[in-house]
Amino acid sequence: MIDNMFAEERQEKISLLINEEGSIKVNELSSIFNVSEATIRRDLQEMEEKKLLKRTHGGAVKIGITNFEPSFFDKKDEKNIEKQSIGRYAAELINDGDTIILDSGTTTLEIAKNITAKNITVVTNSIDIAAEISNRDGVELIVAGGTLRFNTRSMVGHLCEGVFKNFRVDKAFIGANGISINQGITTPNFTEAQAKKAMMNSANKIIIVADSSKFENVCLSVICKVSSITSIITSGELPEETIKEYEELGIEIMVSQ
Repeated sequence: MIDNMFAEERQEKISLLINEEGSIKVNELSSIFNVSEATIRRDLQEMEEKKLLKRTHGGAVKIGITNFEPSFFDKKDEKNIEKQSIGRYAAELINDGDTIILDSGTTTLEIAKNITAKNITVVTNSIDIAAEISNRDGVELIVAGGTLRFNTRSMVGHLCEGVFKNFRVDKAFIGANGISINQGITTPNFTEAQAKKAMMNSANKIIIVADSSKFENVCLSVICKVSSITSIITSGELPEETIKEYEELGIEIMVSQ
C-alpha cells in the first residue's frame, strides 16, 4: 500500500514537471526521485495508459506537443527490429535500373543497407545514407546540398529543395512522424517538411515508411494529405479496420514481417 501511494505521489510530481517543461528524460527523473530507471519507465507506461503523457525514446512529452522532435541518435535504437523489417521489405521493391529518392531518417537508412538492385540511381538528403552507399557497386549516388540539420542529420533548405526539382524518379521513400487520414502526413519541423514535399513532387510513386506507432500521431508541420501518397510500408499489429480505411482511399498498406 505504501509503495502504491508513493508511486501515485511520484507520478503526480512527474505530471507537474512535464507540464512545466514540455518533455523530460528517464535518467533525469531517476535522479530526481532517487529510484531506478526501470521504476520510472513503469511510471511513464502507467501514465501513458491514463493519457497523462506520451512516452518517447528515453523519456516522455506532454500530451498535445506537436513540435517535439527526437534526434537521429534518440531514434536510432527505437523500434530497431521493426525498422530493420521495414527496410528489408522496402528494399525488395527497388528493381534493377530504378531511380529512387531516399529521405533522411533511421528507417530509410535501413532501406539503404538492404538494397540489392543493380544499376540504380539514388538521390538523398541524408549524410548517413550517402556514406552507407557511397562505395556500393551498381549505384549512382546524388547528394542534395543545403543546410545540415544536426537533429536529423539531413540536408534541408532552398538549395536542397532546388536539387530535387531537377529530377523525376520512379519512387520516393519518405519517413514521417505522424500519419492520419484527417490531418495528413506530418513531421515536427517546418523546414524538414518542405524538403520532404520537394522529394514527393519529384516522384511517380510516393511510399511512406514508418512503424505502426506513427499512425494517428499528428505533428506540427503538414507534409501532404494522405491522398497524395501511393502506399505505406509499416510494421507491427495494425488493426484491420485501419488498413481498410486507407485502402478505401486507394492507399496500399504493406505490413512487413
